[in-house]
Amino acid sequence: MSIVKGYVLLITSIGKETDIVNDLKRIQGVKEATPVYGEYDIVVEIEAPTLEELNKVISQIRRNSNIIRTVTLISM
Repeated sequence: MSIVKGYVLLITSIGKETDIVNDLKRIQGVKEATPVYGEYDIVVEIEAPTLEELNKVISQIRRNSNIIRTVTLISM
């Protein structure tokens, strides 16, 4: 069985990075969530058995009201 893997780059509300990382780590399919310096505030690594399931994980991530913008990268 092949796994679909992706990365989500997040821009968050100022000072909310740690709270968001803790919330993200509770979502099934989130393998890693790491605060970073630079243009983005958090990088999230996600995995799912299908592209449809990966999309569900991304939708769950995007529901957090402290996330201002996301960029999703799906691994080939």
